[in-house]
Amino acid sequence: MSTNHHLHSMTSQKHLFDIPPDIHYLNGAFMSPLMKSVSESGMEGMRRKLHPWAIHSEDFFTQAEAVKEKFGRLVNSPAQQIAIIPSASYGLKSAVNNIPVNTGNHVVVVSNDFPSDYYTIRAWCQINKKEMKVIDAPDILNGRGAAWTEKIVNAISTDTNAIILSTIHWTDGTKFNLKEIGEKCKATNTLFIADGTQSVGAIPIDVTDFHLDALVCAAYKWLMGPYSIGVAYYSKAFSNGTPIEDSWMNRSNANDFTKLTRYVDDYKPGAARYNVGEFSNPILLSMLDRALQQLHDWKIDAIQNYCSQLIQPLLLYLKENGYWYEQDQFRANHLFGFLLPASIDKDLLLRALQKNKVFVSVRGDGIRVSPHVYNDESNINALINTLKQQR
Repeated sequence: MSTNHHLHSMTSQKHLFDIPPDIHYLNGAFMSPLMKSVSESGMEGMRRKLHPWAIHSEDFFTQAEAVKEKFGRLVNSPAQQIAIIPSASYGLKSAVNNIPVNTGNHVVVVSNDFPSDYYTIRAWCQINKKEMKVIDAPDILNGRGAAWTEKIVNAISTDTNAIILSTIHWTDGTKFNLKEIGEKCKATNTLFIADGTQSVGAIPIDVTDFHLDALVCAAYKWLMGPYSIGVAYYSKAFSNGTPIEDSWMNRSNANDFTKLTRYVDDYKPGAARYNVGEFSNPILLSMLDRALQQLHDWKIDAIQNYCSQLIQPLLLYLKENGYWYEQDQFRANHLFGFLLPASIDKDLLLRALQKNKVFVSVRGDGIRVSPHVYNDESNINALINTLKQQR
């Protein structure tokens, strides 16, 4: 009981952001606003390069280690298995490049997945002459989430090299049963590669429990960080893989600047070989470090619960007025899509939303709403009122 009380006691965190009262920003899945403290950390990082004589060789590594530790704690992984990446597509390419070719004849993907996920695995399939099995969303509205996971699990066999999917569907927030998919992957010796960009930081994800082999995240959405940096987890399955680049910083002797020309073959342990070159960018790392610390302070469960409480009036309105959205247990609370009833003109609705400064996304046939802790009842009410005007 007490934990529940604690979770529900979170109040709007709008004061940590710079969002005017007339802006109803329900679009964190597009890009999160930076917290004021994160922006300040970036400025601090920038100021450090004013005085390069005050930067020491160990500074190239210490802040990156702090970021890896904080992200590792978020997804239940040792820091050693975390790499700093510049983008989700880069992190995915590192994983996909190292899928063993001889373990099967096809890979599994889901329909309408994020383009980077699709393009990365498609390129691998073309080079290695493998089939790509696309698992479509079931053509039902009732029980759709459960049926979709079932279709995915049934598609994985001992003939599957890998499955690649987003941890929740980026267009409508459908939650896949990652534990069930992970267990099937483990049983069939299939690599499980996930894009966590739309969920890590807002919903609990456990790489160990879900048997994930790779989990890749861009930082500019739910990790509340800046653009052009991300973090990725790689399991021990990738420990001897080939990285995209040959950065000196990832080699075993990188920390001793006096011996860098004593070239070595080996890398630092774990996932270090997959770090992007120049990963120690003091601006981006300072910002991400601060953002990750804030997520730990808030607690991921509390963020998801806050969003759940916040959207209840909206869900009720949608349900009573003929809109469709995924059932609770198969839908994220921080990102979900709803379909319009036939009577609503989508273009008119979008114009009204724009006029009322209600920011959401259109993805496919649906409207995607993605709230966070900087939102409050006034933002949800602004969306409901705009929908009411369209009837």
